[in-house]
Amino acid sequence: MSIEKLKSMINESDNIVFFGGAGVSTESGIPDFRSETGLYANSSKKKRGPNHIYTFKYYEENKEKYLLHYKENMINTLKNSIREPNDAHIALAELEKRGKLKIIITQNVDGLHQKAGTKNIIEIHGSTSRCFCEDCKTKYSLDYFLKATHLAKCEKCGGFIRPDIVMYGEKLNDSLLEEARNYVSNADLFIVGGTSLVVYPAAGLLRYYKGDKLVIINKTETKFDCKANLLFRDSIGKVLSSVI
Repeated sequence: MSIEKLKSMINESDNIVFFGGAGVSTESGIPDFRSETGLYANSSKKKRGPNHIYTFKYYEENKEKYLLHYKENMINTLKNSIREPNDAHIALAELEKRGKLKIIITQNVDGLHQKAGTKNIIEIHGSTSRCFCEDCKTKYSLDYFLKATHLAKCEKCGGFIRPDIVMYGEKLNDSLLEEARNYVSNADLFIVGGTSLVVYPAAGLLRYYKGDKLVIINKTETKFDCKANLLFRDSIGKVLSSVI
C-alpha cells in the first residue's frame, strides 16, 4: 500500500527534491564517514575516530600530517570500496530523465549520483574527486593531488592543495546551502533517504519544506519521522527501484 501511495505521489508531482545521506552510498558498499565504525574512524591509525584527525581544527594545526594521512589512508579506503551506483542512484537518475526530479541534495562525497547519470546535484559536503588550493582557490583534480611525490602545491601561488570536502567543524558553503533551501521550499514532493538527520545544518533543510508530501526512507528512526506523510523503514534502493 505504501509503495502504491509513493507511486501516486510521484505521478502527481513534477518538482521532486531528494535529500540523501550516507545510507544511499552504503548500499554500494561504501562505508559511511561519521559513525563510530565508519570510514573516518577506520582510517585513523590510532582508531581515535573522526573527532581526532578529521577536524578542521586538526587540519589548521597539522596541515601536512592531515594531507598525508588523507592521501595515504582515506583515498585508498575509498578506492578499495565498491564504487558503482546502486538501485537508489539509478532510480533517481531515471526520475530526473522523466522530468520529475529537479535536484538531488546530497551529503555524500563519492560522486555516485553523477556516475548513475544524474545531472542536477548539490554536494553540500563536497566531493573526493575534487581538490583546490587553500590560498587562491584554484581548482585541481584528485589525480593532481595524488601524483605529487609528497604534498601537492598550487602551480599559481604555491599554496597547499587540499581535498574539496567539508571537515568536521568546518563551515558549509553558504551559497550552496541557500540554493538547497530554495529548492526544498519550492518542492511539491520532498523525499529524504538514507540519513538519520542528525548532522546540522544539513538536517535543518527539512524545516524549509512547505508542502504536504514529505517522504522519509531510512532503516532507523529519525526525529523528523512524526512529520512524514509517508514513512519507510527499509532499504532506500529497494523502495525507490519499486516505483520506477
